[in-house]
Amino acid sequence: MIFLDYETLRVIWWLLLGVLLIGFAIMDGFDLGVAALLPFVGRSDSERQVVLHTIDPVWEGNQVWFILGGGAIFAAWPPLYAVSFSGFYLAMFLVLIAFILRPVGFKFRDKLENPGWRNLWDGVLFVAGVIPALVFGVAVGNVLLGVPFFFDDNLRVTYTGGLLDLFSPFTLLCGLVCLSMMVMHGASFLVLKTEAPMATRAGKIGSVAAVVTLVLFAAAGVWIAQGIEGYHIAAGAVADGPSNPLGKVVSQEVGGWLANYGTWPWMMAAPILGLAGAALAALLLRLGRGGLAFLGSSASLFGIVATAGVSLFPFLLPSKTDPGSSLTVWDASSSHLTLFIMLVATVIFMPIILAYTTWVFRVLRGKVTAEEIEKAEAMY
Repeated sequence: MIFLDYETLRVIWWLLLGVLLIGFAIMDGFDLGVAALLPFVGRSDSERQVVLHTIDPVWEGNQVWFILGGGAIFAAWPPLYAVSFSGFYLAMFLVLIAFILRPVGFKFRDKLENPGWRNLWDGVLFVAGVIPALVFGVAVGNVLLGVPFFFDDNLRVTYTGGLLDLFSPFTLLCGLVCLSMMVMHGASFLVLKTEAPMATRAGKIGSVAAVVTLVLFAAAGVWIAQGIEGYHIAAGAVADGPSNPLGKVVSQEVGGWLANYGTWPWMMAAPILGLAGAALAALLLRLGRGGLAFLGSSASLFGIVATAGVSLFPFLLPSKTDPGSSLTVWDASSSHLTLFIMLVATVIFMPIILAYTTWVFRVLRGKVTAEEIEKAEAMY
């Protein structure tokens, strides 16, 4: 017997998907930010080695959130997985190349002491941090604009766009928002985990990145309000009905993505948190308060990602080719039983993941120094 109705389970899994995406942004975000900061914070080989050792023990574990997010989309929202991963195939391939190069860079960098060799892999790690951050932001921008796909009468999907179509002024702005917030977050982590002069440089760059995040995020909000058509379900959607994307009528209007904030005013907490967290991080980074700055940047990432989610609700992937083909929380989910079984598994395993992650970061607490690295290398 299933004790939760279909509508409730759909909303729960929408919330869980948001948790996984926010978890990925916060946990893997500082890895990407540190990599993007590598050539600017580390002026010598020894300093760059310290910077990389701050994330070397944890970056692989942090990617669990990325895998969980992809797995949740595959199992809980099959049409969303099919359309997004096929439509954004080339963009996702760029991300996968970056994620493949990252472990290669970590493993190969220290194999030789040749400066040219190490500089090469430092450059690879830098690119592997910048590209995913940009692509993820561009992807969110495209979701807000609407993705070029449609379903035929047999629910066969056709994607009508290409790689270059993903890049427009608005989506590039979203990409820069994502990159700047990752740099802010990575800088907060470096201030927490390193000593001067790396921490000082990271604090200065991170405070600028935090201000840039605040300004660009606000600019994106104004653009959405004044120049982007949002989507609205005009008729046909049933919260506990069958998963059929063609069973509704969708209308569009400029500023439509802001309608949820009028319906549920509490949702304003998301953009406020995004702006306030960035402002707080900018101040704390200037003061060299790494721990508090990391909490501030984490709050900002939480708020920014949540803003996109609550603005879109109940849409998951709007279609600009045929708005009626848009995927929503109400018509793109797996079956009632599937969602319930997955929820039971999540209730069991999510606390284990959180407990393990907490234990790892507790064991690895403290600052990373060149002396500790040399001492550790001498033991092997």
